[in-house]
Amino acid sequence: MAQNSHTMLSLTLLFLTFFGTSHAHAGGIAIYWGQNGNEGTLSEACATKKYTHVNIAFLNKFGNGQTPEMNLAGHCNPSTNSCTKFSSEIKDCQSKGIKVLLSIGGGIGSYSLASIEDAKNVSTFLYNTFLGGKSSSRPLGDAILDGIDFDIELGSTQNWQYLARFLKGYSRFGKKVYLGAAPQCPIPDKFLGSALNTGLFDFVWVQFYNNPPCQYNGNITNLVNSWNKWTTNIPARKIFLGLPAATEAAGSGFIPANVLTSEILPIIKKSRKYGGVMLWSRFYDVQNGYSTSIIGSV
Repeated sequence: MAQNSHTMLSLTLLFLTFFGTSHAHAGGIAIYWGQNGNEGTLSEACATKKYTHVNIAFLNKFGNGQTPEMNLAGHCNPSTNSCTKFSSEIKDCQSKGIKVLLSIGGGIGSYSLASIEDAKNVSTFLYNTFLGGKSSSRPLGDAILDGIDFDIELGSTQNWQYLARFLKGYSRFGKKVYLGAAPQCPIPDKFLGSALNTGLFDFVWVQFYNNPPCQYNGNITNLVNSWNKWTTNIPARKIFLGLPAATEAAGSGFIPANVLTSEILPIIKKSRKYGGVMLWSRFYDVQNGYSTSIIGSV
């Protein structure tokens, strides 16, 4: 009898252990690469096996009749065709199962969409230049990126939902076009609110930094409340907690790794939409080793 009770107790504990943890969803780490020549190559970033998504940043001039321009800081100069060297590295990352997206926008640049027609023209440019289309000018060579990330922080607040629709439409030609977005944590995001409501975005890495009302400030309450709003109200496939990888990477909102792993991740991982953590940026992650500190808990 005693032995059977012991067996029952063991089975109960096993049951609780299994089902108690099954509500937590495993996630990945998304990283932004391209804004510091001292952060190493794309291949080096992907070889660490820490990242599931890499956003190449930024195409920071486009729309409204402007000739599009890409800025990859000290890595290469698109105007001299020296960025095509990253084509083989993009393919190398993709061969490891890592999604590689082009991030459009950023905090410095000149971009806007003047109309629905303008959004269509930009989508055609992006598809032919970076995705599965054809163009005589492909600054990143013949590698076909997995999709486009919207990091829209300047200019017009209009027409981004149309750009998302046009880009997603190219999926019908065979290779799925993934869409990412990096809104600020206050809801609704003034630039991307309408676009996010389309439900077309696969990955939404919300910037929980430089936004005092909804970021970590020594207390996790505001951040968790904002996270819950994002995961219950925004129709996206996966939502990521966007964070600075070092105190120097943002004006505010840095979360010490031990606070993230012990206090925040156990709560937010309960959401079905939890996708992981996004870090700004690869350069700061190299300096600070933040992803190494958190990867076991993400």
